[in-house]
Amino acid sequence: MQLFYNPTLDNSFKQFFFSEEESKHIVKVLRKTEGDVLHITNGKGYLFEAEILIADPKKCKAQIIAEKKSIPKRYKLHLVVAPTKMNDRYEWFLEKATEIGVDEITPIICDRSERKVLKLERMERVLQSAMKQSLQTRLPKLNEVISYRAFMEQKTGGLKFIAHCDEGERMELKRRVAADKDVTILIGPEGDFTKSEITTALEKGFVPVSLGINRLRTETAAIVACTTVSIINN
Repeated sequence: MQLFYNPTLDNSFKQFFFSEEESKHIVKVLRKTEGDVLHITNGKGYLFEAEILIADPKKCKAQIIAEKKSIPKRYKLHLVVAPTKMNDRYEWFLEKATEIGVDEITPIICDRSERKVLKLERMERVLQSAMKQSLQTRLPKLNEVISYRAFMEQKTGGLKFIAHCDEGERMELKRRVAADKDVTILIGPEGDFTKSEITTALEKGFVPVSLGINRLRTETAAIVACTTVSIINN
């Protein structure tokens, strides 16, 4: 099955048009024609089946013939991850975390962050592509870039963890995560969080955790955290 993405669709639609880009892909690349059935998601949990009415490469028209809404997970995972020095590493993290099952992502600027500007539009496309490739119907929420201190002023519910490499008592994440509980995990930049940032997180109720005995890159640490939470919940 090939999955298409149209964020404007909901269960009130009967007929709709694909964008010019997707119309061209459907008609010119996939060679679809009138009568063929496509699968589309709106990224909000719905999976639609739609029959092509007009196979126009500039404005393909389709009619919804069936719909199904997926059951939401019993937990939500929010990864708060500092940007990596190289953009492609952060995009790799976004892609893999989407495939595994992240729900929300916040890029956070820390004291030791080397990159402080991100192209959110490009990152959004990475998330959409990963969602479609992994045949999921819920698109992770991508938040605006925010400073560490500003994030700490926000209210955060559920289980809250900060993964760092500093000395001190830390239990492995897999021993702290509980099934069916919302989880927020902080992952720092190359060079890790500063002692001041760690202290602030602890004061805000974040629990220090370890992701294993090896020192991990930022994007690897985020994937390990995401995988750990997914395994505990499945």
